[in-house]
Amino acid sequence: MSKTATPSVEAPYPPIGKRLADMAIEYNFIVIFLIVVAVATMLSDNFLTFANVANLFQQAAVVGVVAIGMTFVILTGNIDLSVGSVVALCGMLVAVLMQNGFDPFVAVAITALIGTACGAAMGAISALAQVPSFIVTLAGLVSFRGVTYLLTDGVPVSGLPKGFSAIGSTMVPVLPGFAISSMGLIFIGLCIIAGIVLRLTVFGEYVFATGGNPQAARLSGLPTRLMITAVFAVSGFMAALGGILLTSRLRIGQPTAAQGLELDAIAAVVLGGTSLFGGRGGILGTFFAVMLLQVLRNIFNLLGLGSFYQMTVTGIIIVAAILLNRFIDHRKGRE
Repeated sequence: MSKTATPSVEAPYPPIGKRLADMAIEYNFIVIFLIVVAVATMLSDNFLTFANVANLFQQAAVVGVVAIGMTFVILTGNIDLSVGSVVALCGMLVAVLMQNGFDPFVAVAITALIGTACGAAMGAISALAQVPSFIVTLAGLVSFRGVTYLLTDGVPVSGLPKGFSAIGSTMVPVLPGFAISSMGLIFIGLCIIAGIVLRLTVFGEYVFATGGNPQAARLSGLPTRLMITAVFAVSGFMAALGGILLTSRLRIGQPTAAQGLELDAIAAVVLGGTSLFGGRGGILGTFFAVMLLQVLRNIFNLLGLGSFYQMTVTGIIIVAAILLNRFIDHRKGRE
């Protein structure tokens, strides 16, 4: 006598309303960005002009490039407070090298290598000596800024080659009547590359694993110390590139540049949904958060409001984003 197979009962598919609500919560940084853009458009007729949009990308490029490297570091549960000083150091270094006769390409390559080495050194000290990255990079913040002043006794360096300055000023046509700065394109391109690395490569998997559960990753045979060194090297490289771009845009090596930039980068990464405890987040959130912060600055400038308003509103949005991300973490834990 044959037995009739009992049909399996499939779980009911969530209604579309719940799915949309879940997506809105998961990608809250995009929702917040769109809301702020809509408000900015209503407040100023000049906001959505081609010229202003191009300006947004140019102004966001330096912080955005540095924030990409910061995303890698924070995903492992660490933090890099030295990036602002590395940006200033590398911005001055590339100017000094060219002033002393180095070819711009050679100067850029040397500067990028030194920035990468600075980041790798701090990562190695933190990983091998088991010193919290907060302490190591805080020391780097002070010492690298000191070296920056020592390079020229605190005197800015000018007279840079026109070809180098073109990196920060060239406008590239992308649509009829719309051009974007080369710096903006570099930022977008690096976001795409970094996103692919994090989501589609073994290195990216190791980054998430190292931050998600360091002990389990170590017991599984993952080279966690090497990974921490590597992500700090990425952060150092991005900071060096940010310094090169900043010097190109300013057309001068400025030792006082990028003060407080590390806070902007960290704020963008956290606002974009990357957990300070590591293991969750990504480049997409960082990109939209960088642009969101730049939109806020831009609309305050267009409205003629002071920086105090900007700092207050930015702080409120960051706190709200952190609370929302904590809610998402708890919600996922319950599910």
